[in-house]
Amino acid sequence: MIVQSLAFYVFSAILVASGVMVISARNPVHSVLYLILAFFQAAGLCVLMGAEFLAMILIIVYVGAVAVLFLFVVMMLDINFRELRSGFLQYLPIGGLIGFILLAELAVVLGAWIVAPGAAAQVAAPAPPIDQVTNTHALGMLIYTHYVYLFQAAGIVLLIAMVGAIVLTLRQREGVRKQNIAEQLARRREDAVVIRKVPTGGGI
Repeated sequence: MIVQSLAFYVFSAILVASGVMVISARNPVHSVLYLILAFFQAAGLCVLMGAEFLAMILIIVYVGAVAVLFLFVVMMLDINFRELRSGFLQYLPIGGLIGFILLAELAVVLGAWIVAPGAAAQVAAPAPPIDQVTNTHALGMLIYTHYVYLFQAAGIVLLIAMVGAIVLTLRQREGVRKQNIAEQLARRREDAVVIRKVPTGGGI
């Protein structure tokens, strides 16, 4: 029990420190590396809670795909961050006003937050015993039975976000040769192949 408590405090401390460094690091590449470190610490906390499937998803999906993609994009775009930060003081009053409004909203929500007396008794789907099914099996039964419509809705939202990102970043450039599949399929052999008779010792 002491080892688990010690591991919890170590993972939590490193996770909080990594989160602070993600938003405070000047180099965006370092921010992505700190983000990967934060994902690893969150996976460790999931293992301590017995949610090994969520820990695996954090490592495989977020670290292996999302964070590495962020890293490659930041390294390949070669963005001039000094130029981006040049207008920081210009938008500081507006940003401060928006931040103050958000803090006020959070204060109102937290101040009026009350725990319902019967919330603990109204569990939507109690988890099955650990000795009967695995963690992955229990999570699958919960998602694909009680929350299947919400799960599908989340997938649709992610699909719309992906299509929107592609549409917003698509740029039409002049002088770029593109593949026209219909034109390629309609091309005849006579238009593509020319047979020439070359005499012996002569050229084309």
